[in-house]
Formats: sequence, C-alpha cells, structure tokens
Amino acid sequence: MPSTTVSLDDVVLEAAAHLYVWALKDIPQDLRDALAAARQRETSVTGIRVLETISRNVAIAHEQQNLVCQDTGIAVYYCRVGEHFPLHPARIYAALEAGTRQATVEHPLRSNTVHTLTRESTGPNVGYRVPIVHWDFVPDWDGLDVKCVPKGSGSENMTFLKMLVPADGVAGIKRFVLESIVTAGGKPCPPGIVGIGIGGSADYAMHLAKEAIARPIGSRNTDPVVARLEDELYGLLNETGIGPMGLGGDVTVLQCHIEHADTHMTLNPVAVNYQCWAARRASAHVAADGTVDFDREA
Repeated sequence: MPSTTVSLDDVVLEAAAHLYVWALKDIPQDLRDALAAARQRETSVTGIRVLETISRNVAIAHEQQNLVCQDTGIAVYYCRVGEHFPLHPARIYAALEAGTRQATVEHPLRSNTVHTLTRESTGPNVGYRVPIVHWDFVPDWDGLDVKCVPKGSGSENMTFLKMLVPADGVAGIKRFVLESIVTAGGKPCPPGIVGIGIGGSADYAMHLAKEAIARPIGSRNTDPVVARLEDELYGLLNETGIGPMGLGGDVTVLQCHIEHADTHMTLNPVAVNYQCWAARRASAHVAADGTVDFDREA
C-alpha cells in the first residue's frame, strides 16, 4: 500500500498495529502444518484429544476472526533497519509504541503491562521500555523489516539460563536443555517451539534463544554443526514423554531451533526460551517510499 498522504511514521504505526492484532488472531501456516503433523504422530489418547482441541481452537479463531489465546502477551518486535531507511530508530520505536497502544485500544485487547514492583497497570500494552524492540542494522539498504512476536507469560516463565564451562561441552548443553524442558513440564502449554541460544555472553545467549523461537518451524541453522544439534535435540526432547499439555504422549515439542554466537574461550553460556503451541508471529516489509508488504510466513 503506497503512502503519498501520510508520513512514514504513520505508516510504521499502522503496520505495527496491524501486525500485533494479526499475530494474535491468525497463526502461520507452518505452525498449522506442524500441529497437524503432531496429531498424526501422537499415539496417546489424551494427547490426541488435546491436539484436536488445539486444532479446533485455531479453526474457530480463524473463522470468527478472534484471538487464538486470551493472553495477548507482551509486544516484542524485531527490526531490521537499512542504513538508508529515512526514519531514525528513535522515531521507529515511537511508531511501534503508538501502534501497540492503538491496536490494544481499538481491538480491544487485554492489556498486560504493569510496573515491575507496584504491579500497577502502565497502559494499553505499553510502559517503560515496553514494547520490547530488538534491532539489527543492514548496510546498503533503504528498507525496514518488522516482525511482531507477542510472547505470553506461561511460556516466558519457563525460561532458563546456565553458564556452563567449556569442559561441559556439547553433552552439557544437551543435558541442560533436557533438564529445562523436563522441569517446565506442562506449564508452557506444549507442544511448542524450544529456542536455544548458545555462546556470546549471558544476556546475548538469552537474546539468541528468543530469536530462535521466532523462526519458521523446521528451519535449520546455516551452520551444519549447529543444525545437527537442532535435529538431535528435537528427537531427544520428544522422547521425554511429557506430551501435549504435559499429560503424556509422543509429541512434547513441535521443533527445536538454535541460534549461536562465538564466545570467549572460557565461556559456554546456554539459554532456553520456550514458545507455546500458539507460536504467534507476523512480519511487514516497509519500503522507503512507504509501501508495506505483509508477510505471514517470515
């Protein structure tokens, strides 16, 4: 949709408002396919019933244009900003915040944000440093990519970080991931996506784990060594028997994704971030002239 009468700020604002609601109402096709495949793999009677209920929930939400889950989450945006994009990141953030506020008021959506200590509401899904925005800057480009990943508290509460030592090696990483998912049990509404961040520093490992859950289901890390670990952990996690909603079964996770960074020779940080079965995400590509293309599958 080309913009000739509105500012680029308003274009980004409207895109953010649309993305937030769209992500909450209509889950991506790769997730639908993964849930359908999970139903075919599951042999537990209880697990089958849970997965059938989830599928009906998704279908009803789509037909009635309603929310997939009542927890509208905390608004998280991932922005890839071209160095020649005309809007400064400070103004992009302001537009994303305003768009989140607009979507919450106009839909309306449940507002979840509160002051961390007083627990008083801070507004329509906005507040101090909320929404959360992660930035990536791209040279020799004049566009903007925005991905909205609303994150509910049930899955976010099941987040783990451990500073392993290099001697723990890959075996230690596997052990920690398995322990984390077994500890989580049914709390994060499985089956979902397990995001793992390896390397960097403590804070960056956690950031990478969150990035991992936002990838399309079944995509693989470009590093073949890491990709092999994704495959191995996916198989191991589904052998835990936790099953749909923690009630037992064959399908505990829909996928396992890993993002990694090089690290210090004496560090081995590992973070685990869980995304529930309603792995909501929606993306938009904003051109310098204000044209917006929405992408369900990115």
